[in-house]
Amino acid sequence: MTTTPPHKRRVRYHGTHPRRFQEKYKEQDPARYAGDVQKILESGKTPAGMHRPICVREILQVLAPQPGEIAVDATLGYGGHALEILHAILPGGRLYGLDADPIELPKTEARLHAAGIPPEALVIQRTNFAGLPKILASRGLAGVDLILADLGLSSMQMDNPERGFSFKAEGPLDLRMNPQRGRPASAFLATLSEAKLVEILEENADEPQARPIAKAINQAQSQTPIITTTALAKAVRIAFSSLPGQQSKEKIDLSIRRTFQALRIAVNDELSALETFLRNLPTCLKPGGRVVILTFHSGEDRRVKKAFQAGEQDGLYARIAHEVIRPGPEEVRANPRSSSAKLRWAIRA
Repeated sequence: MTTTPPHKRRVRYHGTHPRRFQEKYKEQDPARYAGDVQKILESGKTPAGMHRPICVREILQVLAPQPGEIAVDATLGYGGHALEILHAILPGGRLYGLDADPIELPKTEARLHAAGIPPEALVIQRTNFAGLPKILASRGLAGVDLILADLGLSSMQMDNPERGFSFKAEGPLDLRMNPQRGRPASAFLATLSEAKLVEILEENADEPQARPIAKAINQAQSQTPIITTTALAKAVRIAFSSLPGQQSKEKIDLSIRRTFQALRIAVNDELSALETFLRNLPTCLKPGGRVVILTFHSGEDRRVKKAFQAGEQDGLYARIAHEVIRPGPEEVRANPRSSSAKLRWAIRA
């Protein structure tokens, strides 16, 4: 005899501005609560569990997608960029969407198909973008017409406290793009010397207070293992309390964000993956193929800039962006998370 499991009530939506991520189910269900979501968007905020694509107009202008072309979104994320590209390459085109996140990828695939994208036009692959050459080879493709890589952290990952990407709510200090692989940031942090942590903060986040922050984290770690997001944020705040003069909340919060960014990049080995991607990129493009890369800190941008410059000097790229493109003031006002984005492009010779 089978028994029906008891009905589990959804967490109540408290008031008009719930604080906990789990309570914001209206924001995470735009199909059902479109009015609520639209009000949040109009206020210049990003609804929980949603990601707003950055520089869409500029990306489409550079990539110039045409019907029948083959595209790659190397960091599929929420699928906002991919949807716009798909609309432009249909009919007859195809987009390969890559992403390493096993939690968000199925949601994005379902979202794109629900938007009317035919199955044959979209190929989803759960992988890091460093594996792009193998993906294309397995599909018998010598190259594609256009490639997009948005290197930013998605809002879905950032907003969910269970992923450990933000200090705004307590959660496990994880920071992995793929929680099924590797060590969480808490375990990684426990292995670092103070000197190595200084190096990571400087290289991955350009943190000007890297030394006092590393010292405070190391001291806190020696007393009680840092295993939560709030514990890490507390250690950074303690570092600022030892500095001369009064430190603003905005400055301290910025350093906390940089600390999380630096650890996330290290935990996921992001810069190594980016270097592999950039090294193989020209061979993944057809002659005349276009690539756009969005970066969000100087370490990423510096690598993209140098790779494109070297490719142009070697005759691999016919043209590259010699000046970085940034989101316009209207986009930054509407989506403050876009403020640090930098766009660079190249065209295959």
